[in-house]
This record gives sequence, structure tokens and C-alpha cells, in this order.
Amino acid sequence: MGSPVYYGMPTGQILSVLQRMGYSAGVKMQGKPAAAVTVCRRGGATSAFQTLQMAFQMLNMPIVTSQYWNIGYGAGPGEVAQDAEGLQTMRTLADNLAYMLKQFSTGTEKFPKREKTTFTNFIR
Repeated sequence: MGSPVYYGMPTGQILSVLQRMGYSAGVKMQGKPAAAVTVCRRGGATSAFQTLQMAFQMLNMPIVTSQYWNIGYGAGPGEVAQDAEGLQTMRTLADNLAYMLKQFSTGTEKFPKREKTTFTNFIR
């Protein structure tokens, strides 16, 4: 899941997709590898990146990592191609995703059975 950064957040469209995905198909998303990518001009990328990752964590989706946060920097079209470290981070992410998908597809292990969700309300 990727998004440009607007005002320190992912786009509203991406957030809407994530929230609808969680609500309508959350159970089907469990165990599926996920990765977040953000692109920004200058600031706000880490908070947007974190926002995208939070949905994956809540849906029990294994998060694919890289050598650093999956962020690219550039102000205009094509400028992110000049971000050598960002491009290397994305290549590492792609390698790790391919590795994880291959491991999952060839493995014999079943997805772990989960306990029934317990909610705690601290307001009494």
C-alpha cells in the first residue's frame, strides 16, 4: 500500500481503502504479507508510513520490512528517481517481499488458530 504524503498523512483515498478493507475483509487479510510505502517532498513521511502500517498490525498481517523505512523523497514528477537511498530501500523491500511470498507458498505450516478477541473497557 503506497501513498504520497499530504499534510503529514496518507491520502484520504488510501485511508478509506484501508479502513474499508479492514471492516469488510479483515478476516481474509490475516496472514497475508503487507508493506507500506510513502513519498513526500520534505516532511511527514514517517507519520504517514506509521499510519499505513497500523492497519496491517491490527489485521494480523505480517509486515514486510526493508533496510530502512520505506520512504522516497522528491517534490515533482520523477524526482524520487534521484533518491538513491530510497530506491535501494524499495529494491530491498521488493526482494524481501518476494522471499516472504515464496516462503509462505512452499511452507507446510498452517496459519495459527487465534483466540476469540477480548476487549477491555477501562471506563467503569
